[in-house]
Amino acid sequence: MSAVSDRLPAFPWDKLEPYKKTAAAHPDGIVDLSVGTPVDPVPELIQKALVAAADSPGYPTVWGTPELRDAITGWIGRRLGARGVTHRHVLPVVGSKELVAWLPTQLGLGPGDRVAFPRLAYPTYEVGARLARAEPEAYDDPTELDPAGLKLLWLNSPSNPTGKVLGKQELTRIVAWAREHGVLVFSDECYIELGWEADPVSVLHPDVNGGSHQGLVAVHSLSKRSNLAGYRAAFLAGDPAVLGPLLEIRKHGGMMTSAPTQAAVVAALGDDTHVREQRERYAARRTALREALLAHGFRIEHSEASLYLWATRGESCWETVAHLAERGILVAPGDFYGPAGGEFVRVALTATDERVAAAVRRL
Repeated sequence: MSAVSDRLPAFPWDKLEPYKKTAAAHPDGIVDLSVGTPVDPVPELIQKALVAAADSPGYPTVWGTPELRDAITGWIGRRLGARGVTHRHVLPVVGSKELVAWLPTQLGLGPGDRVAFPRLAYPTYEVGARLARAEPEAYDDPTELDPAGLKLLWLNSPSNPTGKVLGKQELTRIVAWAREHGVLVFSDECYIELGWEADPVSVLHPDVNGGSHQGLVAVHSLSKRSNLAGYRAAFLAGDPAVLGPLLEIRKHGGMMTSAPTQAAVVAALGDDTHVREQRERYAARRTALREALLAHGFRIEHSEASLYLWATRGESCWETVAHLAERGILVAPGDFYGPAGGEFVRVALTATDERVAAAVRRL
């Protein structure tokens, strides 16, 4: 086992434990704005769909029910503006983190292959490369990478942690470059429903890809938009030439979403009202926290989308973490997402209205 674990970095969240204890000692309790886990209730129509499917004694299929695939393709067309999407263009997965971590392995990548991801990024992109023994590589502009040996290019828009959004022209330029060099693009779009000062666009949009999904796969999750992090519900959409072999591999690996979860996802993707309501909650929390952080002396960069504020006081991120922990507020240090985040903290919007109000008072 050590041969595998030794390839991986230390689990970053363990380093935050002492600061969590400090914040928890606050007389009014901790305000945890670190991990970004949803705290609001699962919408009732989704809970009802889950319960109605609870009597599911048989094995679910990895590809999902036809109803699930209909729901995914319908949402992709309605929400992302994608065209020509069929069942062959979609694949349910057991939460997006599982997919990110094991994708390089499932693609058959290994020593000598390179996996690229943004310089400030979700740490699991690097973990996935290391699990496969491939070479992880961070970039500022992916089109400046050496394409030789570059087998997988991760995009992330809106970004975790910065909230930065890649515009339509930028995405079009990157997609054209990747296709020119035969580089497979996976675009992590899990926060696409949460644009505030920008309107995020998918690589599946015909204005970006010219009407072809060749060499492109988008990753989507229901964790944030529908408060379904506990359900482990996500899906891929894009090139059937990529998704077909992945489906076969995942069949052999038994990587199947539970039948009740599949039914819940059908309900979630068919209803836009609960998404608007959740956006309004996050928008109000974002406004309150943003104003309080600015008044407290922070500078906020990017953050035009997603569930986070990317904030700095021009000091070590750990000094900022300690400063806020003394006030009972726990945030994520920016260096969790790469050395370039060394002077930033990521402040999540995922706390109740009462806890957000407490944080604002303390700031």
